[in-house]
Amino acid sequence: MSGKFITFEGIDGAGKSSHVDWLAEQLRTRGLIVHVTREPGGTPLGEQLRGLLLNSAMHLETETLLMFAARREHLAQVIEPALARGEWVICDRFSDATYAYQGGGRGLDRSKLHTLEHWVHEHRQPDLTLLFDLPLDVARERIIRAQRVLDKFEQEKADFHERVRQAYLERAHSQTRRIRLIDANQSIELIRKSLEVLISSL
Repeated sequence: MSGKFITFEGIDGAGKSSHVDWLAEQLRTRGLIVHVTREPGGTPLGEQLRGLLLNSAMHLETETLLMFAARREHLAQVIEPALARGEWVICDRFSDATYAYQGGGRGLDRSKLHTLEHWVHEHRQPDLTLLFDLPLDVARERIIRAQRVLDKFEQEKADFHERVRQAYLERAHSQTRRIRLIDANQSIELIRKSLEVLISSL
């Protein structure tokens, strides 16, 4: 069986991360080898870059280039080798997040993002992207309830997060075969039923 590449996306507070490990376990019960990873991060170098990206102020283009630098390392060291072995990879965020946060949220020219995406992974897109969507006020309330230290993106104002959400939705509407919307305002049980249906089609 060929390997599959599944990504989870959504605004901060959408709750996607709580379903990543659950889905991996569901797939493992089918006898599959599944790797769970994240971006930025996923490799020793990527995790070092993650610390900088989530906590240090920097120029927008520097931020974007570092995102793709971490992604290139992640693809080379983790994602591509696993897929070549016929294993599955579940990744918490990938290039759609860069389009949403650096493109939508921060306003970077989309043509620059397209150039970097083409360069870093021209022939590799996720087989399935699960986009967890919910109203911004609900997402912000969840973040406040979590009572944890917020990274620099989570600390941004509401209008930033609304731009991120809209950029995600635009991306989803332009790539309907790959990106599937998940109503993240539903109960955990209903969300997981939706995930089971979507995964069964792969």
